[in-house]
Amino acid sequence: MFGMRTSMGIIKVKMSNTTWDRETLASMDAAIFYGYFVTQIPGGLIAAIYPANKLFGAAIGFSCFLNLFLPSFQHKPHAFIFVKVIQGLVEGVTYPACHGIMRHWAPPLERSRLATLAFTGSYAGVMFAMPITGELVEHWGIVAPFYFYGAIGILWYLAWLWLVFEKPAYHTCIELKELALIETSLGGSQESYVAPSLTSTPWLTFFTSMPCHAIFVANFCRSWNFYLLVMFQASFFKDIYHVNLKENAFLGALPHLLMTIVVPLGGIVADKIRKKGILNTTQVRKLFNCGGFGMEATFFIVTAYAQAFTQGITALTIGVAFSGFAISGFNVNHLDIAPRYASILMGLSNGIGTMSFVTCNLMKSVYGYDLQTKEEWRIVLVFSACVHYAGITFYGLFASGEQQPWADQKAEIEKQQWSELDQPMPLKGSQVNSTIYKVFKNHHHHLYTTCRYRLLTETLRVQYLYDDHMYVRSCGSHQQ
Repeated sequence: MFGMRTSMGIIKVKMSNTTWDRETLASMDAAIFYGYFVTQIPGGLIAAIYPANKLFGAAIGFSCFLNLFLPSFQHKPHAFIFVKVIQGLVEGVTYPACHGIMRHWAPPLERSRLATLAFTGSYAGVMFAMPITGELVEHWGIVAPFYFYGAIGILWYLAWLWLVFEKPAYHTCIELKELALIETSLGGSQESYVAPSLTSTPWLTFFTSMPCHAIFVANFCRSWNFYLLVMFQASFFKDIYHVNLKENAFLGALPHLLMTIVVPLGGIVADKIRKKGILNTTQVRKLFNCGGFGMEATFFIVTAYAQAFTQGITALTIGVAFSGFAISGFNVNHLDIAPRYASILMGLSNGIGTMSFVTCNLMKSVYGYDLQTKEEWRIVLVFSACVHYAGITFYGLFASGEQQPWADQKAEIEKQQWSELDQPMPLKGSQVNSTIYKVFKNHHHHLYTTCRYRLLTETLRVQYLYDDHMYVRSCGSHQQ
């Protein structure tokens, strides 16, 4: 998805000289984000009610399918823009759906690591898209990236359908120990989870809760700089440092290369700090978010006043790399404060973040579609740094890492009657968590039966190994 978006930044440089005027290119930029903004909140609600993994996969697959049609409209700007709007509508559900998946799969003390690993894909997509698109455009023309990403995305979707499951209990190959660990760490929420509805969701509370506002503000600030780089970085290198298309693509990939390393690394470190009790969840989120924002803002100012090419590229690359630590702050925070509504909150915050594209574009339009001088770019970069400093202040004051009282599930759970067969069989030196049985009981009958069979088989196998071990020990003692 981010590969397709980033490729447009490279393609624009070529199209601006041959096919479309600047006003049309500006409309094309805005088209996908208008659609993307509209489906954020509905996407979050749908991901909370229906299987989020299916929603996520279908959105990516369909968007890539639409990408195959774009080359046919390269001389029909209105049709091209219409397809980009549809792509935006489809892609708008992806980030909320991602949190919907995490809600069932990520244990609390592993949320930072798992979530940042998932979000690394967006930065890896940008990193690979720049050099790949540069090569494709250079050798096969501007239509090649559309076909490339369309085909790759459809193949990915087929693999997703085969490998990904909605919940751990639905997975056909998961280890029982891992399943028990996930279910227990989530407090049995899998078995008792009641999907929120449009009427039961506390919409008003979302807009009166300061921890929610802290996430919204942080997402807006982070998105501001992210969109600035994704869409206008190529123009910055071209206008200020006069690099050619191929060099532009590789230089633009450098900051995002470091992001693919820093983002998951930050998640691992954040979880280790929490597990060891060095800092609580709130302190960890504030440390990583404010630290990442602060370093990026500082290096943006350095970039703005850099005189030499090497200084500017180095400062920009380091600043963007540091921003990767912020993903372990605000971007995981939804799962901390309201795991039940995580996908809906993600839709809200990402929708607000998408609005930063509009305001960022508006500021650029004051100087024309392309900023031509260092002085104009300096104003944009310094202003972007100030946006981050404002985000640091607000998030540092109001963010929280604790589940909010309004996020507790209020639905009454029926008390189920259990027979002796529903209880776990005792094991010597081991114990199968009874939560597994409860989860299985809520699934379809054939899945429940299959899982009970697997549990029974595993129980008998462990018992057999235990008895065999005792027998060997007994024989050894007799021989002595």
